[in-house]
Amino acid sequence: MIRKYYEGTSEIINLSTEIGKLLGVVDSTYLRKPETNLRKENRIKSIQSSLEIEGNTLNIDQVTTLFNNKRVLGPSKDILEVKNAIKVYNQLDQFDPYDLDSYLCAHELLMQGLIEHPGQFRTKGVGIFKGEKVAHMAPPAWNVHHLMTELFSYLSTGEDNLIIKSCVFHYEMEFIHPFMDGNGRMGRLWQTIILMKENPVFEYLPIEEEVRNTQSEYYETLSIADKQGVSTVFIEYMLGIIKKSLQQLIETQRTQLNDEERILYFIENYQQEEFSRKDYLSIFKDISTATATRDLNKGIRLGKFEKKGEDRTTKYRIVKKGN
Repeated sequence: MIRKYYEGTSEIINLSTEIGKLLGVVDSTYLRKPETNLRKENRIKSIQSSLEIEGNTLNIDQVTTLFNNKRVLGPSKDILEVKNAIKVYNQLDQFDPYDLDSYLCAHELLMQGLIEHPGQFRTKGVGIFKGEKVAHMAPPAWNVHHLMTELFSYLSTGEDNLIIKSCVFHYEMEFIHPFMDGNGRMGRLWQTIILMKENPVFEYLPIEEEVRNTQSEYYETLSIADKQGVSTVFIEYMLGIIKKSLQQLIETQRTQLNDEERILYFIENYQQEEFSRKDYLSIFKDISTATATRDLNKGIRLGKFEKKGEDRTTKYRIVKKGN
């Protein structure tokens, strides 16, 4: 039986509802995968913000330079942290949010060269200090594997929606503190990977930046949740962060796509190789049948689609690269 990790509140219900509405706007304004430049900018913001929370001194310009495979001056440890994070964030879709081995692989890549035995659970006790006082004493090392297995079981079989699950995981992982180092950045990373299963937009949403901007509140809600023994207050905080990040994306990126942008958007977001005009219209609900037909014909001329059949039997196929 999966234990209850939090108490339901009207705030959690309201925020979840508002986030659902915002995701509807994301889908209807074609922001599931934002423009390429915005994706890159937001990924860099995610990396820089998450590492700054952990004390990394490289600024956004320096991280951008490293992202572009150019050299920068700075502490070698900080540079390695950024390079590792770039490697991980550039393959987010390769990790399975429900798989413990995938999670350990991500930690190994993220912490390679920074600690001994990256990708392995700690074998020692650990406490988090605030000044000279112990702010949090993590569970004993012998219990880490069991607690993490239980947490991954909740991810796979729990009845909560994925957005709430991502917040629960983030808090519980911080509480368990399964590694000697890298727990904070792993909590934020894995929450993103979980959220990506809910909507692709989360791969490119710099939630970490908003966490960095409210860092004192971030740690305060973690502390309160520790004292209360449930993650309720932390879930409310993270849902608020997710909501604000979505709002900012929508406010700054509302756009009207042209025909070629629609074609490319469809190719990136439609899951099947073969499709009909009706399927195309299901993605672009605000265009006419005639416009859809023109798009499809242009896609054929551009070598993006192939057509077979006529009239009602007409089907199209996405031409994959290399075909």
